Amino acid sequence: MSLSVRPQRRVLVTKINRSQSFAGVNSSADRPFRNLSAFTPTVSRKTGSRVSRMFSMSHKSPPPKVPQPNRLDEVYEALKKGLTAYLEVHQLELEKLSTQIRESKRNSRLGFLYDLDKQVKSIERFLRRLEFHASKIDELYEAYCIQRRLRDGAHNMVKAYSTGSPGSREARESLAEASKGYKEYTENMCLLENELESQLGEFHVRMKGLAGFARLCAGDQYEIFMKYGRQRWKLRGRIEVNSKQVWDSEEMVFLPLVTEFLSIKVTELKSLANHVVVGNVSCETKDLFAALPQVVAVDINDLGTLKLSLEVTWNPFDKDDQPSAASTVNKASTVNKRFSTYNQSPPDTPSLREQAFYVSVHQAGLLKRHGQW
Repeated sequence: MSLSVRPQRRVLVTKINRSQSFAGVNSSADRPFRNLSAFTPTVSRKTGSRVSRMFSMSHKSPPPKVPQPNRLDEVYEALKKGLTAYLEVHQLELEKLSTQIRESKRNSRLGFLYDLDKQVKSIERFLRRLEFHASKIDELYEAYCIQRRLRDGAHNMVKAYSTGSPGSREARESLAEASKGYKEYTENMCLLENELESQLGEFHVRMKGLAGFARLCAGDQYEIFMKYGRQRWKLRGRIEVNSKQVWDSEEMVFLPLVTEFLSIKVTELKSLANHVVVGNVSCETKDLFAALPQVVAVDINDLGTLKLSLEVTWNPFDKDDQPSAASTVNKASTVNKRFSTYNQSPPDTPSLREQAFYVSVHQAGLLKRHGQW
């Protein structure tokens, strides 16, 4: 996949420090915005990792002081696209399960049908929850647009009264009233922007590893520092033989933000007092609102010889608003696994033991009906 980036003038670097893995191509002053493109890493991943949540401040950030309507429009369009894709994926899964239930009603065990029916009801509840969530976001965005139009009107009134002759008392009162309304509408926009930001869900980021042609050698150690607003994630890893990589942390949960970009800094650890900054980039995140997990690659340096591979899974609900019965359904990474489970063909005919049980039950019923029980 490819994510759009914010253009920025690059700083040319003339000095190149060569190390064991040719690190040091970039200087610490070079901070371009990178593309996140589709990439399949060849490095291995350490087992037994756990998801870490490292929020330096509170869960919900304070409202901004200045609204960003243009940025909010972009995030809203990407969010609606992601929610629509989420609904389509789960609707397709629901249709497949319903079709399988209809085809399996004859000559199937009751336990098998009960499990399918339970999954169908769980997905239906999750779909209703998604639809309600989407309608709530639409209402917030509509209220935001209303406040934006009122703010623009108040701004025009302030500009008109300011350019005119402020001699009369009525003009001064009208200017004060328009200024008060402009301030009130601005505060309302900031509150709605903050509320909409709290409905963006979560980004589950999994470290896949570093990759680069003639860049990674056994024994090299790297430190990766990610900054997303007030959220931080720092992890260290080393390159072992056979291109294997070992990292002290592999998973992180980020809360999506409206106006912030994901900053990634990669440093090669050579000695206690000699660390080389390989790259320091900022990436766009609004294209990460997708139904299925995405494997993205970040070009760390200008030449693109070193890439950071990440697997990003978007959850439309955050940790404080998790669905109860459908918590296993909203994980898009498990859709294919459940499909393979559901596609297993049920037994068409009962076993000999089941046939003997059915015969005994039938005979007992006949004896009871004729009063011989």
